[in-house]
Amino acid sequence: MDHGMWYSMFHLGLPVIEKMLRPVFVYVFLIIGLRIAGKRELAQLNPFDLIVLLTLSNTVQNSIIGDDNSVTGGILGASTLLAVNYFLVRFLYGHERWERLIEGNCDVLIENGKVQEKNLKRELLTTAELETAAHRQGFSSLKDIDRAVLEIGGSISFFAKTPTPEGSRHEELLEHLAQLSKDVAALKKDATGSAR
Repeated sequence: MDHGMWYSMFHLGLPVIEKMLRPVFVYVFLIIGLRIAGKRELAQLNPFDLIVLLTLSNTVQNSIIGDDNSVTGGILGASTLLAVNYFLVRFLYGHERWERLIEGNCDVLIENGKVQEKNLKRELLTTAELETAAHRQGFSSLKDIDRAVLEIGGSISFFAKTPTPEGSRHEELLEHLAQLSKDVAALKKDATGSAR
């Protein structure tokens, strides 16, 4: 094996402290940037948002690793990111106010069956995008939804109206069948009584 290969694979091109500080700065920047950009970026509701998230990781890559392409540098950078994330999540677990400040709050997009246009506008969501998300979760129309919430992580939770239109129709059919059964039973009783 060539000594030069092992050297270039594991030799750090940057000081260790710089290698650890770069991921921390990028991590903090991304938290702030995604908080400002809104939950929509996390939801990836359209191709443009997905492109932004994919290119974002590539854009900050060099900021994290610098001029160092060594395995040691990559492991050190990744370990730093994992450690910072671990400690931040542990810290936020016990501090609800900080968690809300960093992660934000949920946004109600539909309340009592009515689309909240103001909240859609604030999150830069169109009614068509909301409908598409509802279709993915099995709803045929926004009319079937009682409440929709854009969660902190960017996903949208939908809650059906109770009873659903299909459920109401099913109940109506069952009532009609029960009535028909009673009518048939009464007709049989009359037919049996008159035959005697």
